[in-house]
Amino acid sequence: MTNKLIQPLRGIVPPLVTPLTDNNTLDVDGLERLIEHTIAGGVHGVFILGTTGEFASLSYKIRQELIEKTCILVNGRVPVLVGIADTSFQESINLANCAAENGADAVVITPPYYFSSGQPELLEYLERIVAQMPLPLFIYNMPVHTKVIFAPETVKAAAEIPGIVGMKDSSANLAYFNQVRYLLRNRPDFTFMVGPEEIMPEFVLTGGHGGVNGGANLFPKLYVDLYNASVNKDFVQIEKLRNKVMQISTSIYNVGSYGSSYLKGLKCALSVKGICNDFMAEPFHRFKQEERNKIIKALDALDL
Repeated sequence: MTNKLIQPLRGIVPPLVTPLTDNNTLDVDGLERLIEHTIAGGVHGVFILGTTGEFASLSYKIRQELIEKTCILVNGRVPVLVGIADTSFQESINLANCAAENGADAVVITPPYYFSSGQPELLEYLERIVAQMPLPLFIYNMPVHTKVIFAPETVKAAAEIPGIVGMKDSSANLAYFNQVRYLLRNRPDFTFMVGPEEIMPEFVLTGGHGGVNGGANLFPKLYVDLYNASVNKDFVQIEKLRNKVMQISTSIYNVGSYGSSYLKGLKCALSVKGICNDFMAEPFHRFKQEERNKIIKALDALDL
């Protein structure tokens, strides 16, 4: 297995939205604008087919096309991480092979969802699947959607499996983070990143390696600057920039009473800014005009 990544991977790696024009058509022009926008903002990598990328709602045709187009458009400028989470073991392997064939740098997997796995089963699953991985593997803790957690002791054991190089945690649980960080204290090479942007500064200040933050689709430089301020322990700058992040979080991500408000708001805001289409894969639909007007107002109110 060839590892092209510098370990640990550090910085801001936005989980890219998947620009669509309909349920089975990629918005390729929008994808190009999104990639250029995020790279111009100084991000340290991109992650496709994650939660923000609506991976579970996408056909395999779209997933494979997205992998191909992203790798071409990024053209080696930053690492490309590809989500391969699936209920099917073989489909995850198929996506990993597609990622490797197109020049991606690593793959990312959640626990298998729908059926609940015990921790011993999860560890066995990782051992079996990593043996067939053509690329380095990150594990992705997303219990709100998978209903299964990578327990801290499981993470520690997984870090000892050759080929598993890091973890993204989207639990938003600092107690969990501290447990995992303690258990990995002798593994400075094992990447540990956080999803929720609201706690990214605290995460980096206490030893985390960076953020896989959805808002970096919209304002990549803001999140890169906040990461750098956190690395440098510049608390005045952290407070200033975090307030901007919290303004995004409490306005753009909270329009409408939906569990999907974060994603709808993010895609709508990208559409308002002319970056990409805001079409949502089923079962979700884009915001209607009344909600879109709220997003426009929220963007206008941002002090950026």
